Amino acid sequence: MSSGFSDFFYASPDGLQLHARIYGEANSGHWPVVCLPGLTRNSRDFHELALHLSRRPERPRKIVAFDYRGRGQSAYDPDVSHYNVGVEAGDILAGLAALGIDGACFIGTSRGGLIIHVLGALRPGVLRAIVLNDIGPVVEAGGLAHIRSYLERTPKPKTHAEAISALRGAHGSDFPALTEADWERMGAALYRETDEGLLPDFDPKLVDTLAGLDLTRPLPDMWPQFEALAAIPLLAIRGGNSKLLSAETFEWMRKRHPCIETITVEDQGHAPFLETGGLPGAIAAFLDRVEQTV
Repeated sequence: MSSGFSDFFYASPDGLQLHARIYGEANSGHWPVVCLPGLTRNSRDFHELALHLSRRPERPRKIVAFDYRGRGQSAYDPDVSHYNVGVEAGDILAGLAALGIDGACFIGTSRGGLIIHVLGALRPGVLRAIVLNDIGPVVEAGGLAHIRSYLERTPKPKTHAEAISALRGAHGSDFPALTEADWERMGAALYRETDEGLLPDFDPKLVDTLAGLDLTRPLPDMWPQFEALAAIPLLAIRGGNSKLLSAETFEWMRKRHPCIETITVEDQGHAPFLETGGLPGAIAAFLDRVEQTV
């Protein structure tokens, strides 16, 4: 495990082979952490944060970072309709069962946070604590339109340098805080090397799942699901430049959840890089406080 993690493969309820990365010791004595990425992202997004949380001398934790079906090292689904948060939530529960995990802290970026809302409805007992990264019960249509527009014209760079340049061109105005190393990590997490050059590491059919959305109208909200999480300690993180999670929704989340802590990450958009700035320490401290109060 010189890379800091091991690969874990398991079967979904409908038979697809799915993948997760496992960091840290299985029996550290502390609550494990489950990391759920965004729509087209994968477990690599959490690598630096997972290393930090799994290697802390005082409270090392087992980390499980999932690849949803159609992303990373998980198999692609021939039925595009299965790329939805309900099916993906079931896949996560199957992975936890295969690993023997009956409760964990959950960190969800963007779509990962929506899946956490679904898990709260399906099996609330599995959620010990929650970190929502730039996602809440209201998804701004304008932010989703921005994501859809980018995905529909996803560049096909020949080199990593071209990939980083394209990412900066698309997202640089929302992320002035990022360093060269941050952009390089983003490119390495998003793209995979193939015989055809660099390709985004997700099923291209995922873009089709956004095609039918009418983004000229407000999207359905998840306030009932959010309020069902009221008894679970929550750390909510928002990028100061986010187009997907509005400042207004973020404030309403603070008012409507009795156990919430909030962080706004200035000079980052959707979604903040969880390994940057003081976020690893803040997340670790939140998890420690929650575990100590039980």
